[in-house]
Amino acid sequence: MSLERVFKALLSLGISVTDAQVYIHLAIKGPKQAGNIIINKKVTKQQIHRSLQRLYNKKIILLNDEYPPEFSALPFEEVLDMLIKIKKKQALTIKKRRKKILSSWEANDE
Repeated sequence: MSLERVFKALLSLGISVTDAQVYIHLAIKGPKQAGNIIINKKVTKQQIHRSLQRLYNKKIILLNDEYPPEFSALPFEEVLDMLIKIKKKQALTIKKRRKKILSSWEANDE
């Protein structure tokens, strides 16, 4: 799969542009310290740190116990499966709440 298709797949599953870039960088380049991750000149170190935190919170990247710590990416197949499960769960929640959502909509329409 081309990197562009991987990038688009991540975006379609709710990952931000910067988060997708950081994930792909780690997946290709291997484990890196936060300060050694450079995406492009437009992405600041602060944005990279926030992105690493979001990806780590979503369990898409890992952090080792060494000092200084390094981040590494989970295999893309695992990430894809994880994100698909999350989207399915969100869809089921909406489906279960469908009647309440519609009745709220109709109440505001009057």
